[in-house]
Amino acid sequence: MKPTPFTRRDWLKSGAALLAGGTLFGSGLRNAQAADYKALVCIFLYGGNDGMNMVVPTDGARYGQYAAVRGGLAIPAGQLVALGSSGYGLHPSLAALAPHFSQGTLAPVFNVGPLYAPLNKAQYRAEPEGSPLIPDNLFSHSDQQILWECGSTDAQSRTGWGGRASAALATANPVISVGGNGHFGVEDLRVPLVLPEPGATFGAYGLRPQDTWTPYALRKQAVAALYAQAQPVDLATSFASQQLGAFAMSERLAALIASVPGDAQANPVIDAAFAPLIQGQSLKTPIAEQLYQVAKLVLGRATVQGDRQIFFAQMGGFDTHRDQIDGGNPTGGVHAILLRQLGDALAAFQTAMMNLGLGQQVTSFTQADFGRTFAPNASAGTDHAWGNHQLVIGGAVRGGRTHGVYPTLALGGPDDVGVDSWERQGRWIPTAGVDQYAATLLRWFGATEAQLDGVLPNLVNFGSQRSLGFL
Repeated sequence: MKPTPFTRRDWLKSGAALLAGGTLFGSGLRNAQAADYKALVCIFLYGGNDGMNMVVPTDGARYGQYAAVRGGLAIPAGQLVALGSSGYGLHPSLAALAPHFSQGTLAPVFNVGPLYAPLNKAQYRAEPEGSPLIPDNLFSHSDQQILWECGSTDAQSRTGWGGRASAALATANPVISVGGNGHFGVEDLRVPLVLPEPGATFGAYGLRPQDTWTPYALRKQAVAALYAQAQPVDLATSFASQQLGAFAMSERLAALIASVPGDAQANPVIDAAFAPLIQGQSLKTPIAEQLYQVAKLVLGRATVQGDRQIFFAQMGGFDTHRDQIDGGNPTGGVHAILLRQLGDALAAFQTAMMNLGLGQQVTSFTQADFGRTFAPNASAGTDHAWGNHQLVIGGAVRGGRTHGVYPTLALGGPDDVGVDSWERQGRWIPTAGVDQYAATLLRWFGATEAQLDGVLPNLVNFGSQRSLGFL
């Protein structure tokens, strides 16, 4: 039976990501087999993860303060997953990550958020509206997502810190996103290369190598001839070059992207690491799909090209204003489900990297819009806050310990923006800036101090405190 002819809808659906990544063959092409290959993997938790229940103090006094304020949202002390002798425990849904802490490859980083410069409560309360010391539109989802993804305190920022790092280091690829579009990977002259899930078709329908039906083959010849013609204006020349590059790139990556667990192209080491998350030939959760795809791309780095690669994945649903727990059970409910999906997928990915001998060369890290209020609201949920805790995992991580300054657990205290009773909710003023967090990651990735200043314009405001020390 002859194939069904493609439609305009097929073209747009199958070709959108392909054309977005058409500048893959830009300047700075690197040798993918270089011994110093490194990859960064960003996992953005959209909605604002409740870091206060993700990493919890376990020592008696501070756990007592935590439980007294959190009330029904508090994780029972006996159910926390102890992080060695650190004095902290993970939410029980993150149990899969505990062995990585014991192995020294996982580290919580405390109270990070957008900052123009170091800021204390007195300064925050004294600054006038519009002061550069106060990040734009605090506690707003869309604005704080931009500030985190862009490494900025200006909500009008366009380029992401991942994208600017890719440009500064002249990486072969733009940021490779397996989680859709976002500011994180946007550069001045390139946009992220957005890839679909495992098993998906990647390429313009009817113009792929496997599309051998004669009308398709003739159409492909005509398109190639059209783009090969000399163009009368530079814009048309650039467009034609991008399309030709995009077609070549899709031919190179299509088989790698399409591979699913257990097929002829699948890697048994990756499949073994993800085995608890595989059902048939599919992954059980979207974040597992994304990190499985990244694992394949890291292993297939010679095909992907480049010895420096930045990846972007994401989860949604963390805006837990209500019903954060399930029927009074703080280890049930939507937040517990999301953390289990994150922990299981991230642990599987890290296991795959270690078993492939790439553990030292890949570092994964979380970001989120903001933290949640320490005090719960009247709907068994939490509201928008500011500083938040993050997780970093990888063989190069100084794990098995925590980094940064955990906030003082007092409503209206020195770390809470609030003074009057109605605003004492535990919206922590960050003690570490996104710029410092990003700089720590990018310095390991290979950026020079001069490049860091270019990628992260606010970094200079932190003086000698340019690193958070977790790498």
